[in-house]
This record gives sequence, structure tokens and C-alpha cells, in this order.
Amino acid sequence: MVNTSGSFKAKQYKTAEDAVDAVTRIYNASTQYLRENFDAYCDGVKMPKRVSAHYPYVRITTKYAKRSDTRFSYGFAPRPGTYSTTVTRPDLFEKYYCEQLRLLIKNHDISVEVGLSKTPIPLHFALGEDFHLERNLDEEKVANLPNVFDVPDLDIMDDEIANGAFTVSPESPDAPLALFIAPRVDLSLQRLKHYCGSKPSHFQNYILFTNYQFYIDEFVMMCQDMMRKTEDPLLLKQREQYTAFVEPGDKVTLNENISDHSEKASEGASLSRLPQMPAYHLKRADGSGITMINIGVGPSNAKTITDHVAVLRPHAWLMLGHCAGLRNSQRLGDYVLAHGYLREDNILDEFLSPSIPIPALAEIQQALEKAVAKVTGNEGYDLKKVMRTGTVATTDDRNWELKSYLTQNIRLSQSRAIALDMESGTIAANGFRFRVPYGTLLCVSDKPLHGQLKLPGMADSFYRERVEQHLKIGLLTMTYLRDLSPEKLHSRKLRSFDEPAFQ
Repeated sequence: MVNTSGSFKAKQYKTAEDAVDAVTRIYNASTQYLRENFDAYCDGVKMPKRVSAHYPYVRITTKYAKRSDTRFSYGFAPRPGTYSTTVTRPDLFEKYYCEQLRLLIKNHDISVEVGLSKTPIPLHFALGEDFHLERNLDEEKVANLPNVFDVPDLDIMDDEIANGAFTVSPESPDAPLALFIAPRVDLSLQRLKHYCGSKPSHFQNYILFTNYQFYIDEFVMMCQDMMRKTEDPLLLKQREQYTAFVEPGDKVTLNENISDHSEKASEGASLSRLPQMPAYHLKRADGSGITMINIGVGPSNAKTITDHVAVLRPHAWLMLGHCAGLRNSQRLGDYVLAHGYLREDNILDEFLSPSIPIPALAEIQQALEKAVAKVTGNEGYDLKKVMRTGTVATTDDRNWELKSYLTQNIRLSQSRAIALDMESGTIAANGFRFRVPYGTLLCVSDKPLHGQLKLPGMADSFYRERVEQHLKIGLLTMTYLRDLSPEKLHSRKLRSFDEPAFQ
């Protein structure tokens, strides 16, 4: 026999706000039930029955496909039918859920059904990302846990929907309403805390990825300075847009130029070492600030972090990093704006064939080019002096220079590649796969094919000269993208002909 968190009758709601309120009630009751029983379990209370609680679901049924604005890439069901998804963490996703459901109600003139799903909430997810079972239980209780509570079921936490491989079955007759089901979202929220060292609630809608700590050091200095009090009217106008700066360990520094804060300053947890891919967050009140993550080197890291950041449904992510310039006319410090990718990273081939093109997104490309022109002072035709646009090759071999000259050059020449790195193609491909707007602006740090290898002295000099400018370009690009509404930024290029309605 199974104890449950109670019964919630499915009910129809005519407004998105009412539907999300119902989701919140169900989710809070379910997780509270699990926490209370877990506390009893920790105290040694013998559990006579299995303890289980379930995620809320949202479901819509459409009789006709209607779109009030065909320019939108999301917010509508592609054909008449029934669509559903399980949902989680309304404390994080309230605004997102409200917007998605509001569009569905508007576009289809329907109500939204909310109820209790059959998908159990794993205890690990109900306890939150700050809880560690091993710290609170002895070995015997940890081993016995699956006999009392539900634990994560990896069989249902795949990316079939995002990969376009989901099929409706008698057991799951509804078509998917969202790219990710609730347990998949919860898993990624836990992983973000593990890999990045900060709570998912701190992550912002605009993400910068880099593969060098130099960029992070510069970002930290800029953000800390932005939090300081100023009497300069121009600086004040810029600084008061941001509410706080958060570093790994959830160290929160509040903006001294703002008197009314919704969160408190905190020294955070004391970290003996940085996490694998530390994240830093320049926050805005509406979540439209900038998160910067040092993903380290290689396509595996790039896939890992974007797999998990994607559940947050950011409005854009960009790669700012270094690359090998492949053209003799390039100089160290020149910029490369990727408009195509030669994908030889091999990390996503199972889910997204290398034969599938990854298109450049006009809104991202225009913002990046505009930012480069603004920061460098090179306008129009003169922009070619400092930047090239073309194909970026991404490899999984850090020592690619050691391959045979003929072997490595054939593909690079045929693709017309102008630069090579180890992360950009992966980040762009996963953005395409998960419907997150993406872009790449790299900086040439070496030219191995032309005798300029990345050696310690040369690299250090280059880093000092270029990092600050490159980072300013990335931050300005995000400002330009933020000025666009999300519906303009989320391109129809990222959506197929049979898509889940949620963005």
C-alpha cells in the first residue's frame, strides 16, 4: 500500500494565474508531505507503508489550431488534440508557466486542466538542491531508502521530446506540452548546483559561456565595481539596473545604489575549492541579468552544462572564448563571428546528426556585430579589419595540431573554416537541439597552421590585452538582445513542424 500526499481533483482554469496557483498548491502539499515523512524516517520512526507523492500536471485539449500572431514560434498547439506535461518548482518557474499558459488560452480560447499526475516526486528532488542524504542518514538508512520513498527513475528522464523521438503510446496518450518533464527538470536543477556552485534561482535569462578563467576574473571585477555606490549620474543609471552579484557558494553582494532589496547579502557557503564549472550571476529584478560560466575545455563539458542550463529556458546563450585562427590574414586578437559550424566534436552525434545544419540566428548575429563595432570603434567596411565572419570548426582533439598536415587540412579547407576551437559547435548545436537562441564570438589567440603557436609568454600578453574588450562586447551584446522582446528573440528557425507548445 502507498501513502500519498492527498487527492486533488482535476479542475479547469480560465486564467493562467489561477492554473499556476493550483500547480503551486499541489506541488507544495506533495513536497511538504515527503519532507515531513522523511523527518520521521530520520528520527527512527518505522514507516508501515511506502511513502509517495506526485507531481502536478497541466493539460489542454484543442479543437482547432489558431494563432493570433503567426510571427510567434511558440504558445500554440500545432494541431487539434490533447497535450500535457508534468511541472515542478513553481517558485522558480511561476513567471514562465504563466506566460506559456496565457498564450495557449489566448490562442486556442480554452481552459487549462490542472491535477495530480501519476509521476512520483523522487525524495531527493523534494528535499531541494541544498540537502545531502548521506550527511543526515547512516549507511543502513540510506540503503533502505528506496524501499520507503521514490528515488530518481532514469528510465523516464531522457530527452526524447527535445530530440524529436517521442511517440504517443496507450500508456501516454497525450502529446507533449513541453520539452522537459518535471523529473528531468529537477535533475538538472540539482546538477546545476553541483557543477556551478550556486542555486538555480540565481541563474539569469542571458548566459555567457567561456573557456578561460581570465574572462571570469574580469567579469568579477566589473560586477563588484558595479555594486559599489556612485554619485555619477551616468554610472548610477547603468548600475541601478542590477540588483546583486552572486558568486559560487551563493555569496550575494547587494547593489549599494539600491535601497529596497528583495534578497539579503550573504557570505554564502565556504567553498574549499571552486566547483567544476563555476557560475557568476549579475542579477536583475526580473531575471533578465547575465550569468557567466567557466565551462573549462572540451565538448564534453560544453554538452554537460548546456544539457542542464536548457531546462531554465534562457532567452539566449553565447560562447566567448579563444580559438585558433586558420587564415594567414588573421592577426592575434582578431574576432571571429561564427555563422556556421564544422562539427567534429562527436559528442552530440547520437542525438543530432552532424549532417543537420546549425543555422545562424539573425537577431544574435546582428547584436554581436553591432557590439563589436561599438566597442572597437570600427564601423561598416572597417569592421573587417578586426573581425571575420565564417565557419568555425569544433574538434574533440586538443592536440589537433599534431595530426598530419594533409589529413587535418582537407576538411578545414573544404568547409572554408576560419577558426577552430573545442566548444562552440557543441554549444550552438545544443542550443539548436533545445530551442535556445545561441551565438559565438571568438578571439584568435594563436595560428598553428602559420607558425604562431600558443606558448606561455605569447598567451599571457594576449590575454592581458584582449580579455577586457572581448568581455565588454559580450555584455553589450546581451544588452542589445535584452532590448528585444523574447518572442522576437526565440526564432522560428529553432522550431520544427510538430513542436511542444511551451517555449
